[in-house]
Amino acid sequence: MNAGLQYFGKDLEAMSFANNYHQWIVDEFRRYLGDTVAEVGAGTGNFSTLLVAAGIKRLFAFEPSTNMYPLLKDKLRARDNVEIINAFYEEKAIEFENFFDSVLYVNVLEHIEDDERELQYAYKTIKPNGRILIFVPALSWLYSELDRKVGHFRRYHKQELKETVERAGFSVETLRYFDIAGIIPWYIAFVLLKRTTTEKNVSLYDTLVVPPMRALEKVIPPPVGKNLLLVGKKPDIAREPAS
Repeated sequence: MNAGLQYFGKDLEAMSFANNYHQWIVDEFRRYLGDTVAEVGAGTGNFSTLLVAAGIKRLFAFEPSTNMYPLLKDKLRARDNVEIINAFYEEKAIEFENFFDSVLYVNVLEHIEDDERELQYAYKTIKPNGRILIFVPALSWLYSELDRKVGHFRRYHKQELKETVERAGFSVETLRYFDIAGIIPWYIAFVLLKRTTTEKNVSLYDTLVVPPMRALEKVIPPPVGKNLLLVGKKPDIAREPAS
């Protein structure tokens, strides 16, 4: 990401209607959040409001873009336990050494070209025994024009993500695929037909597919999925991540 970048907005606005999907992600991360949380790339604040509702004590919402930050600020300005920071995370990391119980990258890490370096900054800001919580798009063969338009450098495979997180100093506690049902619709709509997201198709998927799929994946972990969810832990005795 580059300073002053204005993110492609239409598709991100459409995703704001994915309430069930976002709540599913929050609930998967809930027990790892702790009290003091950093959300990197908070966007317009839709996910941020769910984090606050999850019972955390303090949220630091980082958003560097010039077009989303005002919307984020407007949405969260009334929250006394939320601090909104208009900066890249690496620019502020030195101010928060060993400060956060967890740091979240939800649909953000794929936007960062040097993802390992970014995670090294996050490592410094997390308390010993704290967590890095990551949700990213999966499977390189699903990379589409939509991915390119919204600024994705990559879609991840399991081993790739695991190795990147471990090189940054974390041990991986949980790593699994997420949303197996979304693979075929994504491939057809965005890879083959090169369409874009709309409020209507996001809302339909969120209402009709996500609830039963969430119930199914709770019982049967999917062997593959449209996304990956990872929980990494900073050791009790911190070490310097690999350079």
